[in-house]
Amino acid sequence: MRTMFLGAYHFDGDPAALLPAYDKLLAAYAGDVDLHVCVVRGDGITVFDACPSAEQFRAFSGGADFAAALAGAGLPAPRTEEVGDVHVARLREEATTS
Repeated sequence: MRTMFLGAYHFDGDPAALLPAYDKLLAAYAGDVDLHVCVVRGDGITVFDACPSAEQFRAFSGGADFAAALAGAGLPAPRTEEVGDVHVARLREEATTS
């Protein structure tokens, strides 16, 4: 069993404008996703994403490569949140609204 650390990226703004940019970003990382959830809020989107450890989350989320990928996709800099260690993660099948 793998260990995972869950982080959150909160993007504020119009979800209708943020979602196409998010989809572009996700396409660039599609093969590297272990646990990833995008939630639409009234005032933006929140992306929950797992890394192997808190240290790797910090390095990735604060890194220049990720900042460039966000800008390239058209996303603003997010507020990041360290959610915590994942005890268990299950998903019956992929879920999407589109």
